[in-house]
Amino acid sequence: MTNTPFNYDNVRGYTLDGDAERQLVEAQNECTFMWSTRDGWPVGVIMSYVFEHGAFWLSVSSLRVRVQAVERDARCSIAITSKGVSVPGGRSLTYKGTCEVLKDQATIDWFLPALARRLRPGDEVAQALFYQLNNTPNRRVLKFTPLKTIGYDGQKMRRATDDAVTSGRVIGPG
Repeated sequence: MTNTPFNYDNVRGYTLDGDAERQLVEAQNECTFMWSTRDGWPVGVIMSYVFEHGAFWLSVSSLRVRVQAVERDARCSIAITSKGVSVPGGRSLTYKGTCEVLKDQATIDWFLPALARRLRPGDEVAQALFYQLNNTPNRRVLKFTPLKTIGYDGQKMRRATDDAVTSGRVIGPG
């Protein structure tokens, strides 16, 4: 037994390892995409994504203000949670990175079918309709490249808590 108190002040030991990060990114298909407004306020929306070639790819209309915001300041963030998917609960990721707005038809033609397959797996009719509805002159693709990863694994925290309690460690501020 140790006299060092156990609490949740320092969570550095509860990061996601590479396999858990990969599992979460593959299992989830939605993220919170965050950027800054012209006057510096952080904002975010839930968006569907495809992760490919080391980047997150997202679909957006050029009529959305986030397009102009990203063109003005490419620094953005993405947050992903394990809520609602088939990986162990209590896991999350935040990525800091840069984002570029792409409007070339080759990228759109690659990305929209990939996103349709991810969102409508096994339903080719729904995938084709998705493509038709999104392949417009205003369609843009956001390519988000992660530069820093902040992961959290609640399973590790639960195990550490159970270990602290069963070993009789002092719980709380000490």
